[in-house]
Amino acid sequence: MTSAPGRRSSIFTRLLRHGFTDPSAAERLLDSPGLSTVRNDPVLLDALGGTADPDLALHGLVRLLEAQDGATDRQELLDTVTAAKPLRDRLLGVLGASEALAEHLARHPRDWQALVTYEPRDLHPGVEEFERGLADAAGPVALRVSYRRCLLSIAARDVCGTVEVSQTAAELADLATATLRAALALAEADAPEDAAMCRLAVIAMGKCGGHELNYVSDVDVIFVGEAAGDADEDKALRAATRLASHMMRICSETTVEGSIWPVDANLRPEGRNGPLVRTLASHLAYYQRWAKTWEFQALLKARPVAGDLALGEEYTAALRPLVWQAAERENFVADVQEMRRRVVANIPAAEVDRQLKLGPGGLRDVEFAVQLLQLVHGRADASLRSGTTLDALKALAAGGYVGRADAAQLDEAYRFLRSLEHRIQLHRLRRTHLVPEDEADLRRLGRSLGLRTDPVAELTREWRRHATVVRRLHEKLFYRPLLDAVAALAPGEARLSAEAARERMVALGYADPAAALRHLEALASGVTRKAAIQRTLLPVLLGWFADSADPDAGLLNFRKVSDALGKTPWYLRLLRDEGAAAENLARVLSAGRLAPDLLMRAPEAVALLGDGDGGGLAPRSRASLEQEVLAAVRRADNAVQGVTAARGVRRRELFRTAAADIVGSYGTESQPVEADQGALVDLVGGAVSDLTAATLAGTLRAVVREGWGDTLPTRFTVIGMGRFGGHELGYGSDADVLFVHEPREGVSEREASEAANKVVAEMRRLLQAPSADPPLLIDADLRPEGKSGPLVRTLGSYEAYYRRWALVWERHALLRAEPVAGDEELGRGFMELIDPLRYPPGGLAEDAVREIRRLKARMESERLPRGADPKLHAKLGPGGLSDVEWTVQLLQLRHAAHVPGLRTTRTREALAAAREAGLVSGENAEILDEAWVLATRVRNAVMLVRGRAGDTFPTVPRELAAVGRYLGYGPGHAGDMLDAYRRTARRARGVVEELFYGGL
Repeated sequence: MTSAPGRRSSIFTRLLRHGFTDPSAAERLLDSPGLSTVRNDPVLLDALGGTADPDLALHGLVRLLEAQDGATDRQELLDTVTAAKPLRDRLLGVLGASEALAEHLARHPRDWQALVTYEPRDLHPGVEEFERGLADAAGPVALRVSYRRCLLSIAARDVCGTVEVSQTAAELADLATATLRAALALAEADAPEDAAMCRLAVIAMGKCGGHELNYVSDVDVIFVGEAAGDADEDKALRAATRLASHMMRICSETTVEGSIWPVDANLRPEGRNGPLVRTLASHLAYYQRWAKTWEFQALLKARPVAGDLALGEEYTAALRPLVWQAAERENFVADVQEMRRRVVANIPAAEVDRQLKLGPGGLRDVEFAVQLLQLVHGRADASLRSGTTLDALKALAAGGYVGRADAAQLDEAYRFLRSLEHRIQLHRLRRTHLVPEDEADLRRLGRSLGLRTDPVAELTREWRRHATVVRRLHEKLFYRPLLDAVAALAPGEARLSAEAARERMVALGYADPAAALRHLEALASGVTRKAAIQRTLLPVLLGWFADSADPDAGLLNFRKVSDALGKTPWYLRLLRDEGAAAENLARVLSAGRLAPDLLMRAPEAVALLGDGDGGGLAPRSRASLEQEVLAAVRRADNAVQGVTAARGVRRRELFRTAAADIVGSYGTESQPVEADQGALVDLVGGAVSDLTAATLAGTLRAVVREGWGDTLPTRFTVIGMGRFGGHELGYGSDADVLFVHEPREGVSEREASEAANKVVAEMRRLLQAPSADPPLLIDADLRPEGKSGPLVRTLGSYEAYYRRWALVWERHALLRAEPVAGDEELGRGFMELIDPLRYPPGGLAEDAVREIRRLKARMESERLPRGADPKLHAKLGPGGLSDVEWTVQLLQLRHAAHVPGLRTTRTREALAAAREAGLVSGENAEILDEAWVLATRVRNAVMLVRGRAGDTFPTVPRELAAVGRYLGYGPGHAGDMLDAYRRTARRARGVVEELFYGGL
């Protein structure tokens, strides 16, 4: 049929106006023989324009007309499309939303009449109606056809808005129930002997069990079997297994009519490794003894759907009490949260932003939060025991377990996300939870949800908005009612009872829930602006505290900081407005004793945790630290004030370093866990060493200034030794040093020596004096003659001693020597003096090598504390710090003269240089480096957790768990941490045996 140009233009414009994206192709379809008589029917064009994809709907209609058996059938379909509005809307709605169902109708052209069955708007079919719809299916292929016919009716009501999303999900679950029953009946008909021998119950799990199924989803099931009558139990179970397997194949296998959906039985005890069918007694024994937390969470949705329903009811009745005891399990909340994190972590990076189900702010966030609350409070409140997410959320709100406003927002968001998920799957009836990227797909989805002005932009905006709401609320959902319970600001509102609040705090891991609730009450009660901001912050902070090994300490420390800074205007504003500050503070306050202790001495250091220009956790350079310390000393009236100022800077910067270490180890929403553990070790070692050097420089200046004015009678320098010289100080390390002086011209050696000794004595006194700031202990025991020798020597005295008396261990110790404070020229002179000693031109003689090995062996046997487990001693144990460092230092003593890269005070740099020079294989170098980094991290963790230095893992369980958390091990995995340490140390010891004791 050829149209005049003017008329064609008019139709083209009308098609565009009705939402067609390819009007030319649509015109050609309307000109086809089947539709030519109604091509200008405004009712038809309006109806097509009302679909999600008018082009797809028109194409499907043409195919359906062409598939009709004859002219009479085609005319009947045409009359329906043009005259019967409800049926027209349903049919075209399905054709415009689902390519897969349009394909089904083209293969089965009479099935469109199934839509006539559901005329009344208020008719909601259930299992019985769907069973009738499947009753004629005599085999797997026929069952698929009947299933799709039933699915047509559900999709029609869905896309036309006759039912809302929760009802659609319920109908899909009912259809799945009817399908499982039909499939089991077919399996039993094929094996009547098996059917007679056993009782088999099919328990629906997951979304099917929860009455909230998707269009395309695995149907999760568990099978329970018993012998029928006097049948042998083993034979009966084998028969039941054959029936269950056959039933699963009927549903899952692909035929000429496709498949229905996979039946997944992996939620059963022992998963894939366990028997497909168990007796009730076997199920019960497993859950009583072996089941993990997630398995009880999964049982929330268990309901019998097919087979022997009486047996199924026995199953749910037997296991239900165990479900409601799950919250009493150790690490319950942590287990559930860890499972959620693991799910997110396993999403491919390219899909995270498009994951509607599993991604942050997705459906699973709502479901996990609701299930967590059900498990905590469902034991005492039976109204919470629904397997359906939205019903459970409504019950939680009604009982005050969730704030009503939060519940309403989550309900709206969940409905939107489920509707979007349904429309995505309906298109091709494929199992996917990814929001498509193609603009045409997004346009169809937007229009299907009623977004017609700018479907793509509106859909993206709405999806992001709802996902943000879910992400923001899913953790607050658990904590906010606790504040409502203690603050009691809205009379008449349902809120948590005291017992329910206590239960929730216990489930969160609080050892003293009564004290925790008192802290919440003190922080959040009242009508002040401060209390209002606290009520906004605390739900999130409580979640972060609960993610630590010691939530009680985190909350207590937060209260202390808040009390100290409560009247400071910037404090709560910082936590509320700065993205990272609140989470950083929560991590720091709950990670152990050291960082909170440092913060409590000067709470204003909280400002360092923010994002602003004045904050930041990046360590400062030695130059900037020294500049600040020296400026503070210049402003001071005397040495005491000057050193007090220097120690204050040190305390603040120790807090900065500890906070950066904790945040890097724990990770936050804005900053993932630092993958390079060596980088964290280098950060701490470098920052603490630079800070110690700046503190010594300031203290030296303060002491000299007070006693002698601008010029000391002798030039004076401080040489860093040990970990200090190696830039590897830990939080609790002493400062190992040597003191060197050189009398100025015209000053007697005696006067110079007295002045130098007075400086040293005064520096040590001021740095160790009782104060709110942590002391800095100066250790000069590595000096010539050790404790018996003079504290300070001239350069000439050092030269004479080392030339005549230097022992192997002293040359060994000098490998770490580096000037850190005082006269720079004198420091360089000392380096020139000792370089030939520590980097001997001819290497080490064999007797010197033997002496070093003898010293190392003696140290291992004599210095290890009594009762300590050598395999877990990070410093002196096999594969510990001493092993690695002595091995590297022996390499330096033997080869640094001709390998310049070895002339460094830093262990890791020296090891890398030895590898580069071929002195150590790449594999052995990696083993030693890994062990050294791990042992250093253990020592840092112990200091952070306990607030005092230690070389072994703590024995107190909570402290051990905190060390594990710092090292990346979740709750309940302390044993894995210890095993990993032993394994790493054992490998390192093997390399040490080869390199240190066996060769080099």
